[in-house]
Amino acid sequence: MKIKERRRDGVVILDMSGKLMGGPDAEAFAEILKTLIHEGSHNVVVNLERVNWVNSTGLGILISGYSTLRKSGGELKLLKVSERIENIFVVSKLHTVFHSFQEEEEAVRSFI
Repeated sequence: MKIKERRRDGVVILDMSGKLMGGPDAEAFAEILKTLIHEGSHNVVVNLERVNWVNSTGLGILISGYSTLRKSGGELKLLKVSERIENIFVVSKLHTVFHSFQEEEEAVRSFI
């Protein structure tokens, strides 16, 4: 998994690509969030447009990130979730936890 960080209107957007699985991916994602929170950035959009696979550990990474940001007074939202991954969210009932958007502008505005 690769993660590219950018900012738009005070919101951090993490563009992820590849497979979202455990191991080093989980550690890298947690470290990025820790750094963002330390810098005062608490509102994050995770762009999953280029993520082609998520396993249960990958779901755990997102849940952990969501919890970490909520505890710091922020929020994690999802962008461009594919139909395949959305089905995983529905089956696991996580679609009731995460706010998901198809348009970046809409995701960014949702923090205002």
